Amino acid sequence: MEDRKKRTEIASMGEFGLIKHLTENLPDPNESTLKGVGDDAAILNYNNGKRVLVTTDLLMEGVHFNLAYCPLKHLGYKSAVVNFSDIYAMNGTPKQITVSLAFSKKFAVEDIDELYAGIRIACEQYGVDIIGGDTSSSLTGLAISITCIGEADPDKVVCRNTAGSTDLICVTGDLGAAYMGLLFLERENKVFMQTGLRPDSDDADFAAKSYIIQRQLKPEARKDIIEALARINVVPTSMMDISDGLSSELLHICKQSNVGCRIYEDRLPIDYQTAVMAEEVNMNVSTVALHGGEDYELLFTVPLEMNDVFQNLKGIKVIGHTTKPELGCCLIGRDGLEHNIVAQGWNAFPEKEESNDNDEAEDDSELKS
Repeated sequence: MEDRKKRTEIASMGEFGLIKHLTENLPDPNESTLKGVGDDAAILNYNNGKRVLVTTDLLMEGVHFNLAYCPLKHLGYKSAVVNFSDIYAMNGTPKQITVSLAFSKKFAVEDIDELYAGIRIACEQYGVDIIGGDTSSSLTGLAISITCIGEADPDKVVCRNTAGSTDLICVTGDLGAAYMGLLFLERENKVFMQTGLRPDSDDADFAAKSYIIQRQLKPEARKDIIEALARINVVPTSMMDISDGLSSELLHICKQSNVGCRIYEDRLPIDYQTAVMAEEVNMNVSTVALHGGEDYELLFTVPLEMNDVFQNLKGIKVIGHTTKPELGCCLIGRDGLEHNIVAQGWNAFPEKEESNDNDEAEDDSELKS
């Protein structure tokens, strides 16, 4: 019989031993980090005229991730990147994070090592310092809370409530891929639970779905887009990242900026693998692009006179424009008809359990999932 890899009980280290084990020799490349892990609080110096940006995300096992198909290293990477994305969505630069973990007795030190390895890889790739956090026991599995601190020039910070009524609406990358990746992984896990046969990650179906799987398990924050906008000296009039779905985020911007919008179905950027998977699960691909969450792309607005510039920028698609608020928020279908945009993205506190079917509810006035 093959020897099982030795696992170290977390209790054998204790809280402070585990913290030392995870954070020993962490680099602090940012000048604003004066002192990181080791005291009751980190010490930062922002006497540089910058605005400080702070965001926090909480990920709960069974709600935000399923360890049956989400590797711990990928989960660590993703949990850090989704925080970086929030800072980029403010047109800022992430600099530091604190990491708080709660875990049950089913986890060993080696498991937490894997999770932390993913967090460290993300921080190394994006130039972010780990400066502290907390650990606790849990009775319900794994919980991850990360707070990210970033900075931005005072005149470069972008919020959601400053779009004009004649702006272009832009998105980066493509939409709906992460949601289709989630449905694929859930489908394969269901087969495993029913048959006991573990899917082979090298088989043709996995290879054909590699992009949407990667978009679900290992998303990237759009640092490249923020850098590209800086190079052409463009500050968006409003911006946010697409974590809960395009429809939800677009309605947030329109409500907070007191504008309406028109977006065009034939301009929604959709990857081929997303379209194929949508067909397999009998979903309208435009519905997937509108309401699928966890893309972590950027949604932003820019003045209308920049149309020529943004029509030719790689990785950015103009999908519509803002309007006067009384005109409402609509999707113009391929048939030219207007459909009211209804937020059907992620809801952290649904009033009732979500249905598992993929039936599409669509009428003449509303486009829903």
